[in-house]
Amino acid sequence: MEKDRKMIIFFLFLAGICSPVLGAEWTADVVKSIDALVGSCVVLPCTVSHPGTYLSTSRLRGIWHRKDKWNENFYHEDSTKILDSFKGRTKLLGNLGQNNCTLEIVQVKDHDNGPFCFRVELVRKDNNEPTKEKFSFVEKCADIKMIHDVPKPKLGPIKTANPGKPYTLTCSVHHTCPSHRPQIKWSRENKDDEITEVHKPIHSGIWEAESILSFVPEEKDDESELICTATFNGGMKSEEKFTLNVKRIENYNHIIIPAVAVAATAVIFGLFCVLMVKKYKKHIQELQSQDSMILMTMMT
Repeated sequence: MEKDRKMIIFFLFLAGICSPVLGAEWTADVVKSIDALVGSCVVLPCTVSHPGTYLSTSRLRGIWHRKDKWNENFYHEDSTKILDSFKGRTKLLGNLGQNNCTLEIVQVKDHDNGPFCFRVELVRKDNNEPTKEKFSFVEKCADIKMIHDVPKPKLGPIKTANPGKPYTLTCSVHHTCPSHRPQIKWSRENKDDEITEVHKPIHSGIWEAESILSFVPEEKDDESELICTATFNGGMKSEEKFTLNVKRIENYNHIIIPAVAVAATAVIFGLFCVLMVKKYKKHIQELQSQDSMILMTMMT
């Protein structure tokens, strides 16, 4: 009786240790639907969690498979178990020991249809063979929507530039492949220009690549064309154009110079007239003085 009681306690002890790992409380969170540019790449965000203590990556095996056919693998650490159409095009970006099961697919093709479901297996430390503990999350799979038109970048803010003052223009584009983000280039490449790049998540696997161009425009830049080109993984490109408007500084020289010239001429002419009048008056006075002297001489 005592022996049976000890055995019961022992098995309860084992159950207490093993149940957090072997229980059915494993969960996964996978993006439900995501766009993928055909010919480029796509990343399916995925997180997995389990109760109990930490499990190292070496104890876990991540597999991505078709929802209704568990033996049709999109990704497996053993490449021989991957569907031929997906071989060499998929890999896990995440670290399973850190609960990250994110999948990357490159060279996206029209027939890369899912749904894509994640499964995790516990493996033995000694021989890496799977145990009986396997958890497949077929209730949370990812669908991929194929797009063929390359997304166009957006420019902003569109405003008139002032010559000699800093001007900023932003070019941004959305994508779903953060591991190979689009490269954004500007047609303007002056050495004094400043370019700042920003990459940030938006929501549900959608990311934004952004390039901020800062420069000081001159009057000669008025009506010049700025082109922003986004190059996606796979070589596909799209661009957006913008005609820069630079506020002109009004030039009144065509009015001021003639007016100054006329005014200067008038002043010079006026001085000339004053001098001539003075000279004439002096001459008259001299003549009058001479006439007076002649008259006095005649009277004597």
